[in-house]
This record gives sequence, C-alpha cells and structure tokens, in this order.
Amino acid sequence: MDAVPALTEMPPAQSVLVGDNVRLATYSWGDIDADPVLCVHGFGSSTRDNWVNTGWVRDLLRAGFRVIAVDQRGHGESEKPHDAAAYTMPTLVSDLVAVLDTYLVDQVHYLGYSLGGRVGWQLAVDAPEHVERAVLGGIPDGRPLARLRVDQARAFLDHGTPVEDATTQRYVSLAERVPGNDLRALVAIAEGMRLGETDPDPSAPPQQPVLIATGTDDPIHDQSAHLAGLLPRGEFADIPKRHHVNAPGSRAFRETGLEFLNRTL
Repeated sequence: MDAVPALTEMPPAQSVLVGDNVRLATYSWGDIDADPVLCVHGFGSSTRDNWVNTGWVRDLLRAGFRVIAVDQRGHGESEKPHDAAAYTMPTLVSDLVAVLDTYLVDQVHYLGYSLGGRVGWQLAVDAPEHVERAVLGGIPDGRPLARLRVDQARAFLDHGTPVEDATTQRYVSLAERVPGNDLRALVAIAEGMRLGETDPDPSAPPQQPVLIATGTDDPIHDQSAHLAGLLPRGEFADIPKRHHVNAPGSRAFRETGLEFLNRTL
C-alpha cells in the first residue's frame, strides 16, 4: 500500500442524487476492496472540517480502511434546501442509504460526530444490515438542537437583530466558522430536526457494537455516558479536556475510535 501523506488531499466531490432530487457531495479514499468506513460530520461542519483537517481520514487510510464520506444536506458542497421539511431524521437516514447504494457498498463501519452520530444511531437501528459497528462521537441523549432559539436566529438573519440567547449564539458562531456555510439552511436543519420524534430511543437501541465518545468538557458528557450504558453492546470513552467543537481533532479520540473500528468481534 502506498504511503499516506501527512496531509490528506480532498478528492473531487462525487455527486449522489437522492430521492427528493437533492444533490449530495461525497468523497472516497483508499482501496475499493478494503473494509469501508462511512464518515458523517456534525451540525455546521463538513467532511473537510470534521474528518480531513482533523487527521481522521489520514489515520483511517494508514490503518488500511477505505474511507467514504458525505457532506450532509445543508452542509459543505452538498445542496442546501431552506425548507425545514427537507431535514427530518428519516430523510437524513435515507440519504446515507442512497450513498451506500450508489457506491455499491452493502455494509460499513460507521464514524459519526454530533448530528452525524445521531443519524448513525438511527441508520444502525433502521437499516442494521448496513452497519457492522459504529463510533458515535458527541451524541446527545436528548433532542438535537432543541435549545436553539429559531426565532432569534431568524431575526438575526432577516434583520440583523443581535442574538441574546447564549446557546443560540454558540450555534451561530459554530456555523459561521466554516467557510461556505449557509445559515438559513442550518436554521432549517434545526427546525427540521424537531419534526417528528428525533431523540435516540433507548428502548430500541442499535444491536451492533457501538462506541460512544464525548469530550469531558462537553455539557452532554454525562448524558452520553448514560446512553452508552443502555446499549446492549455499547462502550463509552472520554475525550479528555475537549468540548463539543474541538473533540473531533483529539488524538485520543482518533486512537480510541480506530482501535474500536479495527476489532473483528
């Protein structure tokens, strides 16, 4: 196998057209015959931000995996609908199934962070044949994005009204830090995730081996640990001295996640 460079290059995006005619940007690295890992980023992030710039893709390739990644709808190079109805949990899950079908991949190891972790949980439950094992980073035990004040975010976008709610301001700052983000699409995601029941359901958890990993400085740390304890084949790992935004770049997270993905049982 050729040596993997210290900095992984972004390949040209490959478009996948999903059921409601939204085009998703996807990326692939490595030997097509190697065990595949599907990487799915968090809210306000992208493949480049969550997985390439943090060294995850580099380390997965060095470990001998094939890497498939997707910019979730509303993010990165994918199309960005402004309609909240375009961002329900069943839609986000079906997007990933469409990506796997397009790549002719039946089963993957799954790597997701935050929103990508939450969607990965549901993919493992609703389409278990596609997920062999999963690393779910920063996954909340509760409704995602529920504390974001959509009214304040929209007032900021429409009229420049300063955001007063501290949580909403953190989400806006998170969204603004990644070049190319469309704030209206991200607000629509926050709205869409409230349509229907989007909490992880501990009464019907994934049956596959699942590692949940969360930063020790993340407010959801204790809920994540509790959620991991409810899984039939779950494990929990601390990401030391990291909060929700900077946890994906932790070397400890990469090392623990790769060890878990490399297991055969």
